Amino acid sequence: MKNRTSLHQLPQQNIFHKDDVFVLFGELFGRGYANGLVNEARKAGMQIVGITVGRRDADNVLRPLNDQELAAAEAGLGGKIINVPLMAGFDLDAPAGEPTPTDLLGSMTLKTWMDDKLDWAHIEKCREVGIRRFRDSVAEVMTLLNGMVPDGRNVFFAHTMAGGIPKAKVFLAIANRVYKGRGDRFMSSQVLLESDLGKLILKNFDEVSANTFQHLIDASQTIRARVETSGGQVRYSAYGYHGTEVLIDDSYEWQTYTNYTQGRAKMRLECIAQAAWSHNIKATVYNCPEIRTNSSDIFAGVELPLILLLNALKKEGGGAWAEAQWQACRELLLEGVTLEDVLQKVADFQGSEVMQGFRDFAAWPMPNSPAQADLTIGTSDEILKMHKDNKALITDLLSSFVIEATGPLIFRESSAPAGPVLWLNHDIIARQLNQLHA
Repeated sequence: MKNRTSLHQLPQQNIFHKDDVFVLFGELFGRGYANGLVNEARKAGMQIVGITVGRRDADNVLRPLNDQELAAAEAGLGGKIINVPLMAGFDLDAPAGEPTPTDLLGSMTLKTWMDDKLDWAHIEKCREVGIRRFRDSVAEVMTLLNGMVPDGRNVFFAHTMAGGIPKAKVFLAIANRVYKGRGDRFMSSQVLLESDLGKLILKNFDEVSANTFQHLIDASQTIRARVETSGGQVRYSAYGYHGTEVLIDDSYEWQTYTNYTQGRAKMRLECIAQAAWSHNIKATVYNCPEIRTNSSDIFAGVELPLILLLNALKKEGGGAWAEAQWQACRELLLEGVTLEDVLQKVADFQGSEVMQGFRDFAAWPMPNSPAQADLTIGTSDEILKMHKDNKALITDLLSSFVIEATGPLIFRESSAPAGPVLWLNHDIIARQLNQLHA
């Protein structure tokens, strides 16, 4: 990906209406981008269908949701959930009676993991087991879904699967150093990726965050053909991350969080959309801005660019509503700390010589460095301490706004998408919010 295609105009079309079908290909958990898109489907009166990743019992056997879990999940979604487990990845899969990749990681320690080697022939067998399990389950889901989609209805498939970190105790300690360590606790992300542990994680990221999109597109071919033959249209969306343009010195400049280990999988996701597009399948990856979610909180400093959205709200004509959000943010800060102080700290961070070296789009995703980690994590810590309550942060409020904006942007743009990979930068996020709250 050498060039960025950014959405600069608010999308005006909307082909999705009452009784069309919205399919959430991924479970709805807590706070996250998917909530905004589901809200738009509800507003449109669409029939909402979801899936589940299932749950694992005490001995790691994958199972469907029980009655209580299913009822809670359907209440949260506001629709019907097809209760066939679609847990992606292969970290807990293996041929019968053989160890899983996660089992193999159990012997690794903080002293040995850099040199510990994995049996890649066995890992490949586990990967094949996981892929076969997932494909078989997707086929079952699509058979059931086919009976739920009437002829001629438009269908929106929203892919939301992401992640893939194996549940290995050693990785929790490593992650704390790679993503939150500085000074003596700094750990190189490149060292991680060059280890067998890192290579396994990258393979699992591909299976969870990217290849599941391909499985969705392939498995829904029968539904897509029937719907389109009977006069309906089918769209696919997926959530990407590939940096964001934010307001720096009064112009929108691309920047990114370092080190985003999942970056390679997100680029693979983009390639899948591009390949589908070449076959006249409207599949689009939307590269969204940084926000705080349950999963992103491991990345200390990922939230820093989000604070600059406050400037974009004003630049894009937010008026009284934008000023009200500035005031709401001021009220979250300690006495004697101004919002301008916070914004200046982020501006200094973005303008530093250290961070400018990481604004190389062609080289993304770049490994971390001691100086970058020190500045990123240190700035994040300093801004956290400027708040009255570390559970009521400016970035929490702004994250909710980004979710609110990306919902209608993705929902409407998917009616007539401009291409297979689109960036939603702070300019279009601010315009959407200002329109919603005009």
